[in-house]
Amino acid sequence: MAQILIFVKKLHEFAGFKLHINLAGMIVISLLEGAGIFLLAPMLSMIGLFDSNSEVIPIVSWIVEPLNGWPDGIKLSVILGIFISLLVFQALLQRYQTNLNEGIEQGFIRHLRLGIYEALLQSDWSFFLKKRKSDLIHIMTSELPRVSYGIYQSLRLMTTFLFTFVQIGFALWLSAPLTASVLICGLALAVYSRKFIRKSKTIGDQTTSLSQSYIAGMTDHFNGIKDIKSNMMERQHMTWFRSLCYRMEHNFVQFTRLQSVSQYNYKVASGLLVALFVFLSFIVFHVQAEKLVIIIIIFSRLWPKFSMLQSGWEQIATTIPAFKSLLDLEKEYAAAKEMNLQDIYNIENPLRINQGIECRNVYYRYETNHSAYALQDINLHIPANRMTAIVGKSGAGKSTLIDLLIGLVKPEKGEVFVDGNPLTIASMFSLRRAISYVSQDPFLFHASLRENLQIAAPHASEKQMWEALRFTASDDFVKKLPQGLDTDMGDRGLRLSGGERQRIVLARAILRKPSILVLDEATSALDSENEAKIQEALELLKGTMTIIVIAHRLSTIRNADQVVVLNGGRVIQQGGYQQLSLERDGMFGQLLDYQARAKR
Repeated sequence: MAQILIFVKKLHEFAGFKLHINLAGMIVISLLEGAGIFLLAPMLSMIGLFDSNSEVIPIVSWIVEPLNGWPDGIKLSVILGIFISLLVFQALLQRYQTNLNEGIEQGFIRHLRLGIYEALLQSDWSFFLKKRKSDLIHIMTSELPRVSYGIYQSLRLMTTFLFTFVQIGFALWLSAPLTASVLICGLALAVYSRKFIRKSKTIGDQTTSLSQSYIAGMTDHFNGIKDIKSNMMERQHMTWFRSLCYRMEHNFVQFTRLQSVSQYNYKVASGLLVALFVFLSFIVFHVQAEKLVIIIIIFSRLWPKFSMLQSGWEQIATTIPAFKSLLDLEKEYAAAKEMNLQDIYNIENPLRINQGIECRNVYYRYETNHSAYALQDINLHIPANRMTAIVGKSGAGKSTLIDLLIGLVKPEKGEVFVDGNPLTIASMFSLRRAISYVSQDPFLFHASLRENLQIAAPHASEKQMWEALRFTASDDFVKKLPQGLDTDMGDRGLRLSGGERQRIVLARAILRKPSILVLDEATSALDSENEAKIQEALELLKGTMTIIVIAHRLSTIRNADQVVVLNGGRVIQQGGYQQLSLERDGMFGQLLDYQARAKR
């Protein structure tokens, strides 16, 4: 339960005075209900069930004595009026408290949701390299609602506990020995019921694991739906999904069965305790009829509350794994925090590069306790306002080097310099503001083409958008789209071909007017004609911005000012295109030969 207490503390910090008002309202409602129960005594006495005796029933004398001498009809009317007034006032308070509860709960969940998302945005790139995106989606879409439910149950449990506490106080006032004997039996039952809470937590762990598998599986399957359809793998995936659904069904049914057993035990125990209660009242404690009626009424209302307390604890126990998931994520993103978003927002001026970016004796690996370095002994200078091409076999470390150059990851050893100055956290964000990055897997949001462009440049005019589209040879096919710039791109931009997506993403990058343009295989899906157009456009950019290109098709980098060849995380060749192509024994020359033979 320690995890829940942490969130209760967070709830108190968030709600503050509202939570105190809520608790005070709970106490007042419970007191009003207790007073209403006491008013039953004079009403029952007036209809002849027993004599009202102020020495026997506390509080009643305060109400009845001023009415002595009044006709019974008027006296009953007054008492009924007081009873109804208390009931109405209690109902109004109950309504207010319910609305306040809901406002606190939903406000707190919004607070948590925004806090988690902001913290994720503030986390460094290494954090996302270690996490499955489906796990983050699972926490935001499944675990967070379970935490919300756990908080709701906690507030509800608090209400029930306060009501129970106040009513027990009234019962103790009437007959302490009898009430104490019943409470001892109730506590014994609560101790016995602890095993149900432990089982509930186990079921909650299973719920978290199954939910995580469900969302991870669905994410993977729909990301790979084309492979599933084209390779006839529907049967295998359906078998997996059916098995998971059966386990999820069993998980929910198991919890329902656990609660039904728990509630059954409570009902049987309550019947036995009522019998014991009545027996002790007459034979042992000799309780007066008036007190007995009131105590019976009190406990008849309390037993369902005891049952609700048990059920609430069991339901909260199933949500404990969700609280733990959020706390674990909180620790992870706290350790991976780069900078406050507000500080990032305040960085308005992009870093301007006059000389270039340099790596000095840089080493990097994804896990510090792992022996293999992704990059090692990197000494490299990227000149400003020139085109640098990075080539090498798959797994050579090209994308990792790009991540290092643009400040997404920090070297384990060595240092990155910009214009001779070490790349610090503050300058790293200024550097990123100056960069437009186009990945080998072009990504478009499920929004209109206009909105996709405005994400990079919110204040860009329509004229500027069309200029960027013309620059990337995209304007012709965009004009043919059903709604032009307002055409919806579909999930990940799948309404467009791979080549069209690449050109749109490149247009978005150009629209940002960067000083550094990074292209990670950004023309791999283009045909020869459009690739030639893009190469001509990039040639026009040379001298105005620093261009860094990762390329497998070496024909696309003929105009590069510098070519860097990587192998096994090391720079093994560096120079001009023509220079390296003449070194027939070098890796660059070998790669050129492979591609030349492949074209034959």
